Amino acid sequence: MRWPAEAIWEAVAPLLPGFTVEVLPQLDSTNTELMRRARTGRADPVLLVAEQQTAGRGRLGRDWHSSAGASLTFSLGLPLAPADWSGLSLAVGASVADSLHPDIVLKWPNDLWLGDRKLGGILIETASFGDGAAGARYAVIGIGLNIAPRPAAGLSIEPAALRELLPQADAAAVLERIARPLVGDLQRFERDGFVAFQQRFAQRDALRGRAVRLSDGTAGTAQGVNAAGSLLVHTAAGPQAISSSEVSVRPAAR
Repeated sequence: MRWPAEAIWEAVAPLLPGFTVEVLPQLDSTNTELMRRARTGRADPVLLVAEQQTAGRGRLGRDWHSSAGASLTFSLGLPLAPADWSGLSLAVGASVADSLHPDIVLKWPNDLWLGDRKLGGILIETASFGDGAAGARYAVIGIGLNIAPRPAAGLSIEPAALRELLPQADAAAVLERIARPLVGDLQRFERDGFVAFQQRFAQRDALRGRAVRLSDGTAGTAQGVNAAGSLLVHTAAGPQAISSSEVSVRPAAR
């Protein structure tokens, strides 16, 4: 596969001085690699792509399996200093979905869905660097997308594939569609916070109005997200605002 590294660099470099693009045939995890680099003081903006990941990671330590050509796995690392980090994964999800297709919905806090099937996931990690001036940290935004159909065996949620929406999609072209808008949206998030993305997320909210069950067993009805990106759930005990660090949410059976 021919990757559009130069075209992506030309589109993004004016926004991120020092930006580079790297494509590797195989890696344990693009997020893991960029976090390793950050811990050694390497905090330059970079887009790192792995054609295949051998130890990809999702939220809460879950595995994310990928294979060359059938999936797109990459991480974008860059210094970021928002006043409030809340809602960053939701903003990233809105950016990616808006770049790809109107039918993609977002499952709070970090998944892209097609219907009730998982199309992709987002994993965000941060590391301190330098003297931490102005509250900046090195943010690593990892994204995995299913390009071609994959077996559902062993998965808790049935997988979806981007080729169901875009039959000619390939990983290289999808990356080119995502990269420049994502960088621009991250800079907007840094400047304006999640409130600038709240409506974009709401238009794709897969849980709003649905019965959900929280990981602690609490049941309720999802009622969207607030300006901080917390999930609003109406429960028998009253309304709750749930942050991504507290629970995992699955929609209850319809």
